[in-house]
Order: sequence, then C-alpha cells, then structure tokens
Amino acid sequence: MTATDPSLTALAQSWCALSLLHGRIEAHIERALQARHDLSAREYSLLDVLSRQHDGEGGHLQMKQVADAVVLSQSATTRLVTRLEDRGLLERYLCPTDRRGIYTNVTDAGLKLLEEARPTNDAALREALDEAARNPELAPLVRVVEDLKVPATA
Repeated sequence: MTATDPSLTALAQSWCALSLLHGRIEAHIERALQARHDLSAREYSLLDVLSRQHDGEGGHLQMKQVADAVVLSQSATTRLVTRLEDRGLLERYLCPTDRRGIYTNVTDAGLKLLEEARPTNDAALREALDEAARNPELAPLVRVVEDLKVPATA
C-alpha cells in the first residue's frame, strides 16, 4: 500500500467523515446542555456513567474504568470529578473492602440534574443526526449509528 493508493485515500476520507460527524454531534449537544443546564457534554457523560453503578458485585467503577467510559485520561477524569464534586453533584468515598480504593457516586442533586438534562441531550442528539443525514457524505454514517443495537449498559 502506498500513500497514493486509492483505498487508503478512501479510508482516510471515511475516517474524516466519521470524525466530522462526531464533532458536529458533540458540538450540538454541548451547546444545548450548556445553554439549558450549565453542563458540558463530558460532565453529562460522567454523570450518566456513574448513575448506572449499583451495589452488586462489580457495580462500582474504578477511576480507570470511568476514564475509559467517558473517553478521557485518568487525570482529566479526576479533574472532572473534582469539578462536579465541588458543585455538589458527585461525592467520593473509600471502598469498604479496600481502603486504598475510592469510589464516586452521583448525589441526589446530580441525579436530579441528570434527569433534567437527559431530554435535552437526547433531543440535541436527534437534531444533530437529522441535520447530518441531509449531508450526502454523512448520511450513511447516520444510518449506521441509528441501526446500532448497543445495550444501554455498554
């Protein structure tokens, strides 16, 4: 394969289209969440991920798992957790079985904000996908996203 290989060019173009779609969706959701709930898309995502924890075995996420779920580095995730903790939306506590472990839970205020923000997030996502579907280069990607059957807990 060379740099001028048509398949490489097509692959690069497809990657650019996917990146463009992601960027447009994220920007649209970001604007909507900021305007209506003073919440960034990353903050919303963190609250959503942490709200899905449970008290059963494996129900609490370690910081690396949280970072992977919100697609941030561990240090960026820690800073994000600290910001939301300072706002009273999250709380940290020591793991009862391993005093070295620290877990993070969503507070009642965080759950309330998440519940209020979820319809905004969902509507902004739908609007961004509908807008992207009108672009011939992005329409096939939108169809793929709409056809994905990913469990809500993934």
